[in-house]
Amino acid sequence: MMSDQHTTLGILGGGQLGRMFATAARTMGYDVVVLDPDPNAPAAHFATRHLCAPYDDAMALDILARTCAAVTTEFENAPSSSLDALARHCPVRPAASAVAIAQDRILEKSFFRDNGIPVGPFVVARTPEAFHRAIADIKYPAIIKAARFGYDGKGQVRVQSADEALQALADQPSLLPVVIETLIPLRLEISVLLARGANGQIMFWPVAENRHQNGILEITIAPARIRVELAARACKIASDIADRLDYVGILAVEFFVTGFDTLLVNEMAPRPHNSGHYTLDACVTSQFEQQVRTLCGLPLGNPELLRPAAMVNLLGDLWANGTPPWEVIFQEPNAKLHLYGKQAPRPGRKMGHFTVLGNSASEALKKAMRLRTALGMTD
Repeated sequence: MMSDQHTTLGILGGGQLGRMFATAARTMGYDVVVLDPDPNAPAAHFATRHLCAPYDDAMALDILARTCAAVTTEFENAPSSSLDALARHCPVRPAASAVAIAQDRILEKSFFRDNGIPVGPFVVARTPEAFHRAIADIKYPAIIKAARFGYDGKGQVRVQSADEALQALADQPSLLPVVIETLIPLRLEISVLLARGANGQIMFWPVAENRHQNGILEITIAPARIRVELAARACKIASDIADRLDYVGILAVEFFVTGFDTLLVNEMAPRPHNSGHYTLDACVTSQFEQQVRTLCGLPLGNPELLRPAAMVNLLGDLWANGTPPWEVIFQEPNAKLHLYGKQAPRPGRKMGHFTVLGNSASEALKKAMRLRTALGMTD
């Protein structure tokens, strides 16, 4: 158990998730070393040390290995070879084996299917020849997803027919290899966020209800306005995934809800998740404090929801006419603003979020939508 206040923790990735991890770790008395090639990495503002180098840089990895008692990652695209190298010297949580599955959609979908986890129809294509065969085996409309490095709607193309699929590949031959999925008529999207310790103990935050726009999470409502039985079933599926991976850390599992409470797993994230940001303000233990606890082998904290909440992402589009009018948020006594310290707002870039607490999930959402309008955000 790593509880000495001078213990140093390492993290690959210095974005907003790394920033919030570093804040939690420093608050708990730990030093933090961040490895990120961006000289303006948001996490560097709160870290003890910033190693500004590529994620596979041998010298930087050697420093992490020599100085850190344990290492984690803030994103699933961290090179598994780097995580494996670090694991020879200190605990790496989650393990490279779990991250490697989550960072490749083909491996991820195959893992779900092979372990009896419910997923929608999909086919895999690694070559142009396989792609031509695959588009004949899928129902339309469909979505083509690059196997690697796709997030927030990037690396994805929606198509209505086989002809459109062929055109998509002609326009973007670098998409391959891909997963092609039949688009599922959805009632809603939900996510399960859990923490699993090295001893196998699992704790859940309330299941969250999510709304997306252009492939990017827009609003999260917690708790999700769903039946208790459905929430319990989603948690059981997520815990099965964590157990089969022998997972240690924070794991998010996104679900599609179809028909009459049918659950299909969309994807998983081996790290804290955007839909869990509300835990910073609405729960006894946030996902980032829990990330520190799982990394250090500490007892898990209480994830209890203190008040219902709604979280709204703030994208770079909001800065089109200058600094947004944050006073409208500060005027709401039950709202909290979180900005990520990014220097270059651009459309679609996550710059921050705000959370609103309420006496019910619907009340929190109503307040959040009012603030969203006051900020000038449009659908």
